[in-house]
Amino acid sequence: ETGSEDIDILPNGLAFISSGLKYPGLKSLAPDKPGEIFLMDLNEDNPRAVELRISRGFDLASFSPHGISTYID
Repeated sequence: ETGSEDIDILPNGLAFISSGLKYPGLKSLAPDKPGEIFLMDLNEDNPRAVELRISRGFDLASFSPHGISTYID
């Protein structure tokens, strides 16, 4: 709805998407909404982004993701 900032696609087709970057001088489409991380399974016939829940204790009010990357061990 407010656009994505970055995406990282795993070899198995799962895509992690960061959204909600707030930066001085950069227009924000949702200035009062915290940032979000979405998951999309590109193997599905009609993939759709699903918001991931962020665990308690994390400061969501100031969450402004800039980029995303994954590490596979």
